Amino acid sequence: MRKILIIKTSSLGDVVHALPAVSDIARHCPDITVDWMVEASFSAIPALHPAVRHIIPVATRRWRKAPLSRETWQELASLRHQLREGAYDLTIDLQGLIKSALLGWLVPAHRMGYAWSSAREPWATLAYQERFAIPWNLHAVARNRLLTAQALGYEPEPEVRYGLKLPSAPPPWAPGEPYVVLLHATSRPHKEWPESYWIELGVRLQQQGLRAIIPGGSAIERERAARLASRIPAALAAPVMDLAALAALLAHAQCVIGVDTGLSHLATALNRPVVAIFTATRPEDTGVYGSPLAVNCGGKKQMPSVETVMQALPASC
Repeated sequence: MRKILIIKTSSLGDVVHALPAVSDIARHCPDITVDWMVEASFSAIPALHPAVRHIIPVATRRWRKAPLSRETWQELASLRHQLREGAYDLTIDLQGLIKSALLGWLVPAHRMGYAWSSAREPWATLAYQERFAIPWNLHAVARNRLLTAQALGYEPEPEVRYGLKLPSAPPPWAPGEPYVVLLHATSRPHKEWPESYWIELGVRLQQQGLRAIIPGGSAIERERAARLASRIPAALAAPVMDLAALAALLAHAQCVIGVDTGLSHLATALNRPVVAIFTATRPEDTGVYGSPLAVNCGGKKQMPSVETVMQALPASC
């Protein structure tokens, strides 16, 4: 039985985009066990995949803020010991960054990753012992799948399988009637959709019998969620949730409508009807992908209207 370590630490959407590669490994290489190195804050996502045996959490964002602290060095020493105890045969770095390559360097195993022309940070490839050229004109999911397939020697099927085990129930506070989750928050302001559009959309959905649930992570996002909920009949601004609770909320939604954010990709992986709204980036590169229930609207410098989003909703919504 071979043991491999997948390295894909962040961000949320990037982690979701790596899930189908694990499904491919489980299908084509049943003799391989898979562990996954990921930022601790995103560890709930690979934990939903039944083919992932162990999660190796890291805290690179925190370590970068205090690289010389005693706590950082102790945690790195503990990580190195854990990686040596893992007895891995090989690692596959799906991140292609210097930080992920340095983490992989800690593993006493055969290291594989992108070629110089294919990596987001080409200098990372110097840490690999085997490199693969993967075209840039593919969606991120396809790039991850192709790299893994070439590294392990199989041909992936056209069908995309995220492979997640769905949470059995929504959070206990979620309404009993059908609800739609509105994902208004994103890491970059230029990816946002106007509040007036969200309000009009929520009102129209409520008229169709769907109650809007509006999450928010940061204080600013929760304030916006409260404003939107106050203007949409019967809408609920969600309480603060961890990622596992968010996954449960999304998994049981009638549908999900969101901007270019990792949670929109997570909803797609959970096999929910999704409409993803793009205003500043290209959905061809990192849009919702691989599900007949997932639709991208808009694009770079293209602001989709409320009517466009309503028309994109699947009939099941």
